[in-house]
Amino acid sequence: MKPSKEGKDLVSDEKLMSEFQNGNNKAFDEIVRRYKDRLTNFIYRYTGNYDDSDDIVQDTFVRVYTSKHLYKEIAKFSTWIYTIAINIAKTKVIKEKKFNKTSLTVETNDEEWELEISDNSVSPESLADSVLLSRHIQNALNSINEVYRELVILRDIENFSYEEIVEMTGLPMGTVKSRINRGRERLQEILKDIYEGQ
Repeated sequence: MKPSKEGKDLVSDEKLMSEFQNGNNKAFDEIVRRYKDRLTNFIYRYTGNYDDSDDIVQDTFVRVYTSKHLYKEIAKFSTWIYTIAINIAKTKVIKEKKFNKTSLTVETNDEEWELEISDNSVSPESLADSVLLSRHIQNALNSINEVYRELVILRDIENFSYEEIVEMTGLPMGTVKSRINRGRERLQEILKDIYEGQ
């Protein structure tokens, strides 16, 4: 989810980055606090691997720290940092494919998928169902083509606008919309049995 501007006193990400560029390292600490979990969730959904996502997020913050002079306030900060994370993740995936021919599909840990489920009880049965649903969804995400997965996650999980995704990926608007639609269709096919069973 994108950061909400809940209070008038909340400093914008762009302002924090400006302060960091001017030598305020506490501003960088706040950026890390705001983005660490969000980026970890995004990269995990992209790679399907917790260890990789932690490494990529750390590398992202190192890149933000060392490249702070490259950020211009005309760009939305969230778009800039996600672009860095996406590029690092893609590089890692490409390297792994070169040296490791096994599938990227990885058994996920017991993490609940951020999905609205009508039954909010915490009985063992419902917890087991929700963990199973999370695994099905993550496995489905892992099984669709990377070019679709990245865009579906950015749009449907991270809630970025089409315009922001165009800026992050450098793809034309038509390509972004087309790939998101194809990715959604592919996910629906894979998850059809779950939808029909509900």
